Amino acid sequence: MSEKKFSEDEIKKLNQLQTDYLEIQTKFGQLAIARLNLQRQISDLNKVETEYKDEFLITQKAEKELVDSLTEKYGEGSFDPKTGVFTPNKKED
Repeated sequence: MSEKKFSEDEIKKLNQLQTDYLEIQTKFGQLAIARLNLQRQISDLNKVETEYKDEFLITQKAEKELVDSLTEKYGEGSFDPKTGVFTPNKKED
């Protein structure tokens, strides 16, 4: 069998395909790294969100305990935080 030589155009197309594949592989690598970074950020955000949820529940519990304590001490009523005045509910006899 005798040797055949590819044309310049065919060699150019083959080289371009090789270049295209290398670029695509590079882009896939960059995408994988970006995905890893995003997953880490999501994990960090989830941890912070859990901490905030826990703080919210603790604050809700503290609020309920304070309201219960104040209600026991002063009775039912309303409090104006601007004036600091507590107004008891009127008892219906």
